[in-house]
Amino acid sequence: MTNKVYIIGHRNPDTDSVVAATAYARLKQLLGKKEYVAARAGKLAPQTEYILKRFNVEAPQYIPDLVPKTEYYMSEKYITVDQDVSLWKAVDKMISTNASVLPIVNVDGTYQGLLNYNAFALNSFKILNPKRDDIFLTSLNLVEKTLNATPIVEFDPDDYFKCSLVVGDDDTETFKKILSERKSENIIVITGDREDIQKASIEAGVRALIVTKDYVIAKELRELAKEKKVSVLSGHDSTVTTAMLIEYSSPVSAMADKKIRPVRADDTVQKIRPLLAESPSRCLPVIDENYRVIGIISESDLLHEANIQVILVDHNEPQQAVEGIEHYIIQEIIDHHRINTFSTRTPINFINRPVGSTSTIIANLYRENRVSIPKDMASLLLCGILSDTLILQSGTTTDYDVATAEYLSSITELDIKTLGNDIIKSGSHIDGRSAQEVIHQDMKDYSEGKYKYTVSQIEVDSTREIIERRREFLEELEIERRSNGALFNALLVTDITKLSSILLIAGDPKFEALVNFPKREEHIYYLKDVVSRKKQLIPLLSELVGRLSD
Repeated sequence: MTNKVYIIGHRNPDTDSVVAATAYARLKQLLGKKEYVAARAGKLAPQTEYILKRFNVEAPQYIPDLVPKTEYYMSEKYITVDQDVSLWKAVDKMISTNASVLPIVNVDGTYQGLLNYNAFALNSFKILNPKRDDIFLTSLNLVEKTLNATPIVEFDPDDYFKCSLVVGDDDTETFKKILSERKSENIIVITGDREDIQKASIEAGVRALIVTKDYVIAKELRELAKEKKVSVLSGHDSTVTTAMLIEYSSPVSAMADKKIRPVRADDTVQKIRPLLAESPSRCLPVIDENYRVIGIISESDLLHEANIQVILVDHNEPQQAVEGIEHYIIQEIIDHHRINTFSTRTPINFINRPVGSTSTIIANLYRENRVSIPKDMASLLLCGILSDTLILQSGTTTDYDVATAEYLSSITELDIKTLGNDIIKSGSHIDGRSAQEVIHQDMKDYSEGKYKYTVSQIEVDSTREIIERRREFLEELEIERRSNGALFNALLVTDITKLSSILLIAGDPKFEALVNFPKREEHIYYLKDVVSRKKQLIPLLSELVGRLSD
C-alpha cells in the first residue's frame, strides 16, 4: 500500500523546482488525492524563501535523501498490549489477531519488550515441566481475569507478589506440612470441595484460596478468611485445569523478550537487516523519538515495494535527483530540460515540454484538469515562471510562458514587471554569504560519456562582488571538483541588468585548453547575451566535453 507520494524537485532546488512541487501537490490534493506531499531535496535559496514568506505558503517537506529507511517498509497495522495484562489475555490477543509478535508497552505507550511465540513456547515448557518450582509473578486481579473467577473475599487485588502454587489434594497432615515449608504470604492454594484443606489453608494465612468447580465455601470459613485476611476466589474449572491456567496469570511483561531492541523509523534498512536476522521472530518493533511504538517491521516487509512513491519535477536526469531515488516507483516526471532520463519499472506519465519553466506546465495542468488555481498557488507559479525566465527575457522563454504568466497575473492582480524585479533582487545579494553557499544554491550535475561536471547559476544586479571574491569562488569550485572527481565545476553569474553573464571555471587543464569563450582573466570568461544555463550554456559545454572524448 502506498502511504505517500512525494513530489520532489532536483538537488539544490531553485525557485521553479520548489514552486512546481508545491503547486502540483496542491493540485493532486484538490483532486482528492491526499497522499501526495510536496518535498524538497535541499536547502531553500534566499529567493525561494522570500517568495514562500511573501505569499504565506509553507515550505515543502525537507527530505535530504531517499536511502531506504524503516518507515518506508514498516507495517502500521499493529497491536500492542499493556505490560500489566496477563500472559493468557496477551496470547489470546495474538491468536485472535493472527499477530506474530506483540509489543508490550507502558501506560504512556513506551516500549517495554516483545512477546513472541518463542518466549511463549519457553514459558509453556516451564508450566508443563513437572520439576518446576511454581514461583511466578502475579496479582489476584490477574488471577481473577485469567480464570474468570469470582472474588468471595478479597484483599489487595492489584498488588504483585511472587506466587508459590500448592494444589490441595493430599491428606490434611501432609498438606499442613507442605504449607509449613513455604512462606504462607506468597501461597495460592487450589482445591475442590475439601473443607479440611480449605480450613487448613485459611488458618495458615495463605495469600489466597481458590475453590474450583463452583463449590461453595462454608459461611464460617468465609468469616475466618476475613479475619485472617485470606482472599478466597471461586473458580469454574477443575483443579487440574485451574493449576494449568493460573501460571498464565503472570503479567505479560514478566514473559517479555527484553533482549529485542526496537528500531527507529529513520534507521536505514542496511542497519536493521542484521538486527532482523537475530530476532527469533524476524520482526522488530518500530519506535518514535519518544520511545513509543509506531509500527512493526519484518524481514518479509523488505521484500515488498516501499510504501512511498515519487513524482519528479523540474529534472529527469538521475544525477540531479535526490539520493536513493532508484529504490522507488516513479509515477510521473514533469520537466522542461533535455531528456536524459531514468529507466522506470512501469509506464509513467512523462510530460516534457520546451518551455521556460516547469511552473508553466503545472499552471496549465490545473486548467487541463478544470481545477481553479488557488490565489496563493497562482502567485507562486507566476514567481516560478518569472524566476526561471528572468522576467520573460531569457532565451528559453516561449509564447506559452508569456501567455501563462499573463493569465496568472490576471488571477493574482500582481504586476509582472514589479513582481519579477522583486523576486530577482531577493536572490541576487551575495554579501554575507559564503562561496560554498552561493555555489550550492542552484547547482546541477551533468554527465557526458565518462565525464561528469556541475554548473551552478546565480542572478545578480552586478558582477562586481563576484569578481572581487573570485579567488574564494574558484577555490571552492576546485574543492568541489576534486571531492567528486569531476572534469570541471563552473559558476554562471548572470547580470540581470545587462542580460549577460560571466563564467567561472575550475577544471582539468586539458578541458580548459578547449574553452574558447572570450576570456576576461584566468579561469573567468565573458558570455555576452547568455542568460540561460539550460538552453544556451549547457549545449556549448556539452560540445566541448564531446571534443575531449573524441
